[in-house]
Amino acid sequence: MERTILHCDCNSFFASVEGVLNPELKKYAYAVCGDPEYRHGIILAKNESAKKYGVKTGEAIWQAKSKCPKLVTVKPHYEMYKKYSEIIFNIYCRYTDLVEPFGIDECWLDVSGTTHLFGTGEEIADELRRVVKMETGLTISVGVSYNKIFAKMGSDYKKPDATTVITPANFKSILYPLPVGDMFMVGRRSAEKLRNLGFFTIGDIATADECTLKRIFGENGRVLWQNVNGYNYSPVMPFDYREAYKSIGNGATFKRDLVNQRDVRTCVFFLCDKVAARLRKHHVECSALQVGIKDKNMQSISRSVQLPSPTDLSFDLRRTALSLIQDNIDVTKEPIRALTVTGTKLLNDDEVCEQISLLDLDYHIKREKEQRLENAKDNIRHKYGLGTLTRCSFIHNEFGF
Repeated sequence: MERTILHCDCNSFFASVEGVLNPELKKYAYAVCGDPEYRHGIILAKNESAKKYGVKTGEAIWQAKSKCPKLVTVKPHYEMYKKYSEIIFNIYCRYTDLVEPFGIDECWLDVSGTTHLFGTGEEIADELRRVVKMETGLTISVGVSYNKIFAKMGSDYKKPDATTVITPANFKSILYPLPVGDMFMVGRRSAEKLRNLGFFTIGDIATADECTLKRIFGENGRVLWQNVNGYNYSPVMPFDYREAYKSIGNGATFKRDLVNQRDVRTCVFFLCDKVAARLRKHHVECSALQVGIKDKNMQSISRSVQLPSPTDLSFDLRRTALSLIQDNIDVTKEPIRALTVTGTKLLNDDEVCEQISLLDLDYHIKREKEQRLENAKDNIRHKYGLGTLTRCSFIHNEFGF
């Protein structure tokens, strides 16, 4: 039986929510932006009027205003975005239990088993557009197809507030003339490499030899060839499905550069506390640690190391993170703009087994104390809120967290 899969994408989601919260904004070209004071001064989303001036997501505010001098900028309200995302997600769940989120503003729906109740895929798509607009004031674009890849490309094909149906009979005429960069999961660098090899359209990839693409891009080349030819059979997962975490990390761009070891120590402690708390929340421990460093010139490096034993303690993470940073950058000569700390090679708690060394009993005694301390912190924060317990060095800090 041919599947009926929808991909629903909220149009300019952040900007659209701001327009619902403040209808006056709709009179202007406006964009949701990060806070320049915290060096997050980029465009996060823009409305249709701003798009007509060429304003793009990800560019600096000054670049956007050079194109649109009267651009109105709005600070983001993430809690409201989460609220509207949940409302829309619950609307989708009225039509099927196979609803798989793809970010905060996109979902796949497999309605193969409910078309006898709600109509064809196209009819369900149009109904969803109507209901979402009526109940939230927001618009969505919907792709309807027989696999997830083409459904996603259908929702991108025509915006805003549109339905695009891609079938086995028409997918070549709709998708093959598009540039390679429009293919789902083909990033900027891959698109450039494909163009250098003479692949300019999606159709060029489809007619290429599968083995040639695999030789150039490895397994990703084979998957790419299958996707453009419509041979994607990945399922839409149920709404309560949670894929196992492969890594858990936190990063920050700081309000000012880190210029000495004290700065680094404060910020590493902050990030490691967050990562460790999330590891414990999800009942996993990391066997390796990765640190990403971006200097004031926007140059980035990434370093990783295997840990002596799996851990979910900030105590262990910060020791290793500080060591990695000190070994790879002299912060007094190369100030740090941003840091990321990520725990990788995760193991479930019940998979972890540790052999205690008799030669390092002091460390294990201290580690046991840290375990009790961090568990106590988790319990207090769970009961009274995240902000009830923090380090003194985090209060009124100069770094923006």
